[in-house]
Amino acid sequence: MPMFSFEGHAPSVHPDAFIAPTATLVGDVTIEAGASVWYGAVLRADYGPIVVRAGANIQDGSLVHGAGPLVEIGPGATVAHLCVVHGAVVGAEALIGNGATIQDGARIGARAMVAAHALVPPNAVVEPGTLFRGTAGSSAGPLSDGAMRWVDINPSAYQELARRHIAGVAEIVGGE
Repeated sequence: MPMFSFEGHAPSVHPDAFIAPTATLVGDVTIEAGASVWYGAVLRADYGPIVVRAGANIQDGSLVHGAGPLVEIGPGATVAHLCVVHGAVVGAEALIGNGATIQDGARIGARAMVAAHALVPPNAVVEPGTLFRGTAGSSAGPLSDGAMRWVDINPSAYQELARRHIAGVAEIVGGE
């Protein structure tokens, strides 16, 4: 499996975890016992740490990005196929349905379910044991100052991040 340290932070994988040979782990990623990360999944912890708790699973093609103080996938939680978890916390035994997107600061409660292709907006709270479904797609007029800030800073932020990766990423050959 491709594993990369980033700026001195290397992934840590419990020996009882399964990481598919085509999954990619970058930076401050911790995978606990009995957890699994499936084919084509990417866990990139360059803006903050990612912890995949015991027995959780990140399924094929999903992306988990450490964009915040901590991204955590709770014990026994499922992040199904082709999901995006960006700077969010997923509670114990929660189920994130295929193709769902969980945005920055969102918190998914224990044993909650996010329906397939749902979009959980920034800082939303999905209460434990509840179903969250739906997407928000419509024109909302001109960009807010906050949205414009993201449009303005994203190109230079990723240019700087690419420079950091060029200087600070190193493949870990042969595991830990």
